[in-house]
Amino acid sequence: MALKNITMPQLGESVTEGTISKWLVKPGDHVNKYDPIAEVLTDKVNAEIPSSFTGTIKELIAEEDETLAVGEVICTIETEGGGAKNKPEAESAPSVAKQDTSSPQNTADEKKPKKQRAKARYSPAVVRMSQEYNIDLSQVTGSGRDGRITRKDLQRLIDSGNIPKSGEATKEPFLQKTAIPHSTGDVDIPVTGIRKAIAANMVRSKQEIPHAWMMIEADVTDLVKYRDAIKEDFKRQEGFNLTYFAFFVKAVAQALKEFPMMNSMWAGDKIVQKKDINLSIAVASEDSLFVPVIKHADEQSIKGIAKEIHELAVKARTGALQKEDVEGGTFTVNNTGSFGSVQSMGIINYPQAAILQIESIVKRPIVISNNAIAIRDMVNMCLSLDHRILDGLVCGRFLKRVKEILENMSKENTSVY
Repeated sequence: MALKNITMPQLGESVTEGTISKWLVKPGDHVNKYDPIAEVLTDKVNAEIPSSFTGTIKELIAEEDETLAVGEVICTIETEGGGAKNKPEAESAPSVAKQDTSSPQNTADEKKPKKQRAKARYSPAVVRMSQEYNIDLSQVTGSGRDGRITRKDLQRLIDSGNIPKSGEATKEPFLQKTAIPHSTGDVDIPVTGIRKAIAANMVRSKQEIPHAWMMIEADVTDLVKYRDAIKEDFKRQEGFNLTYFAFFVKAVAQALKEFPMMNSMWAGDKIVQKKDINLSIAVASEDSLFVPVIKHADEQSIKGIAKEIHELAVKARTGALQKEDVEGGTFTVNNTGSFGSVQSMGIINYPQAAILQIESIVKRPIVISNNAIAIRDMVNMCLSLDHRILDGLVCGRFLKRVKEILENMSKENTSVY
């Protein structure tokens, strides 16, 4: 028999924490290796955590709705024997060693106050909550195992109004409590784990990245005529919509191939220019924003891109996105036009170098050849750029190239297959 730890896995390349939304097991349950034991929420995906071992669940360390950092212990499991079936996938989940009560170190530990011994076991959720409400954890008595402080302990203090103040400012200013006057009918909406993660990412992006902004307009009249002429047949044959957005994504992917500096990331002492063109697309649900990725978009047809947009959007809105669906993005294209927007400034998807907002296609009177005026289908494209990596010259040339590609998309020049 051996007692093992199961830890919070990394569910994405930039994911640093996850929230236990639901336990699928309880202490005493027997599980096999790879059996799902919990549902986890991050700012990118909803996923199930598999067991790293075969054995019996001993203790659930994390509570539901608790947010833990990658590598934090979420539960313990008692395994039987050894062998391949109980070999963990990574050595980052060490077994819990049997205590040697004769050890001088253990003897010293036993003499420490229970509260002091439990300090190293503050969960990220407890630390965050203490920062939000400025609670001095050294003055809190924990009700958890070995005096461990839980979120319920802090909530009781908050509800009672008897909070031992720490005098330290929160490390996450966007979570700092603000006294907002309330009127009859006002509703307090709790900030979810996903919303906090989105807030953290947006604040980090704005604090670390010097944003600059450019906009260009394109005449997509021929593109609109072409798409409108084939969309019904396409839907009948393929089973999903041929959206304008698919044409835009294709144009951006082609331009990125010609201007690879746009497909870069800041790494402190160097700039990493990415070889693969993997386009992140923003998909919003009622209260969350997901950014799934179209891999190798430059190698795909417009039909292939349209299919991926459809499938990724369905996954995002039904909570079915997997880790591989959100990894590897190198540039973001945001379809703000779907909401009727005509001009916007996007916040860059950290650590990428730029984000392009595709606005609404609107009919406008435009001066054409011989000073004649015609009604044309026009679209604004708004680029937010990381000024550490990019400057106006390369961004201007990139946007000009996207414009040229779009303005030449027509029945005669373009195939969706």
